[in-house]
Amino acid sequence: MTTVTPLRQKSGLALFWAVTFVMTWSFWGVAIALGGPPTSSPTVIPYLLGGFGPVFGAIAVRIRRARLGQSVPAHSMKFGQGIRLFWVLPLLVLASATVLGAALLSHLLGGPEVSLTEGRNLIATAGGLAPFLVSMLVAGPLAEEPGWRGTAYPRLRASMNRYQAGLVLGVVWAIWHLPLFFIPGTIQAGFGLFSWSGLLFSLSVIPMALLTGYAYDRAGVAAAMAIHFGVNTTVALLTVNAPVTQAFVFGVQIIVAVTLIALQRDRRALPIQVAPQRETSRAQA
Repeated sequence: MTTVTPLRQKSGLALFWAVTFVMTWSFWGVAIALGGPPTSSPTVIPYLLGGFGPVFGAIAVRIRRARLGQSVPAHSMKFGQGIRLFWVLPLLVLASATVLGAALLSHLLGGPEVSLTEGRNLIATAGGLAPFLVSMLVAGPLAEEPGWRGTAYPRLRASMNRYQAGLVLGVVWAIWHLPLFFIPGTIQAGFGLFSWSGLLFSLSVIPMALLTGYAYDRAGVAAAMAIHFGVNTTVALLTVNAPVTQAFVFGVQIIVAVTLIALQRDRRALPIQVAPQRETSRAQA
């Protein structure tokens, strides 16, 4: 076995960024041009497809990897090798607890009251609890985590520690969301890009990246999806849109994420490898 060069490894990550942003911003650009809310036809189609940009990026990277005969990155969580799915439920509860705890703390210190009124209306609008939960699972966790955590994160970890990888991925993730501020009817458009709520939403992606990265290291994409789902669903049900509450959520999640990562034992990194026969044939080509 021979190792993949750093340049080839970085080119795989560059391919992921390129495909993810081109697909997402192209579809969301169409949604912006159509001008309707994301829940109505025909805007709903490019809006939903745009959310799957990270999955398109992940597919492109996997096709490239298969063509070059490369194995998965050393920091990837492979099914059956260290994946402990019993972590999924506790991490889901933890994710929801960071939002609920921050909202309660904010209220105790003078912030808005914690209420499920708007959350019940949201469930009713979705057609019931089951459709609501399915929509929350698809729009975000399922559409994004195979790309952000399953593809980009292990490649960043090849040259960065967990904090650095989470910070870089968080910043990129926040930039990726920017078109949503210009699609009428989205939460981001309701905030406004140049507002405290808009700023805090963008900043909140960083602790989310740290928490989902921690979850991925524990139990792979399923655990990262659990964190993403838990946070998004609890934020939606509690209608966390007041800047003071958003700030508390950000603070609590930063503290929790940094603490968990600090307590996490590192796994020994191994070089990315490719099959020698494929390398030989490429050299001869």
